Amino acid sequence: MIEHDNIYAKPQKTVPDFSFDESVARVFPDMIRRSVPGYTTIIPMIEIITAEYAQPNTNAYDLGCSLGASTLAMRHGLKNIASSKVISIDNSPAMIERCNHYIELDNAQVPVELYCADICEAELTNASVVTLNFTLQFIPKEKRAALLTKIYDALHPGGCLILSEKITFESEKETSTTERLHAQFKKANGYSDLEISQKRTAIEKVLIPDTYKTHQQRLYDCGFSHVQQWYQCFNFISILATK
Repeated sequence: MIEHDNIYAKPQKTVPDFSFDESVARVFPDMIRRSVPGYTTIIPMIEIITAEYAQPNTNAYDLGCSLGASTLAMRHGLKNIASSKVISIDNSPAMIERCNHYIELDNAQVPVELYCADICEAELTNASVVTLNFTLQFIPKEKRAALLTKIYDALHPGGCLILSEKITFESEKETSTTERLHAQFKKANGYSDLEISQKRTAIEKVLIPDTYKTHQQRLYDCGFSHVQQWYQCFNFISILATK
């Protein structure tokens, strides 16, 4: 049973910075479904993209795997790819513990390795598909290019990176419009004005978005040969970058 997210339902005198601790891990499926428009579309598409780009005898990485939704999508996408496996990494012990539970419940046969580690420090090798599903936005800006370069170097030619992110816009009007629509999306999913306000306070110093152009140029600078936005809903997008 999915536990209801009510972390910000009561007034808090001081709202602490958002973190992926046990309280968030416990309600994360409900939180992300009600907070991220398009999330339930992106996850099954990760399975399709994985099946298209994965190569035999290689690794598929889910970096910042949280509870493993992308991990399971990649795992099922690899079902016809010989001698492949998923390697999933997250720096939250609470997330890794619950992710392991969901993997054990899944009936797919593709091996999955779980690691609790900093993705900026983890070694990546022999990859054909890498997913950063709403993860890069939580990495300090000064570390993002190095992480993407490491991913590029780990990928075989023809491999891909699936990068999903909340973005901002160069136009103030676009930013304000999409932020307003995003707030309405959360209200439609049962969040109160208080919850929306307190969550915004908690996350504003932790989740730092970039523009699409910034993502695109940085990926090209890292060496990717083709970068395209394949999905957008309000201020949430997903990008496919190929080597």
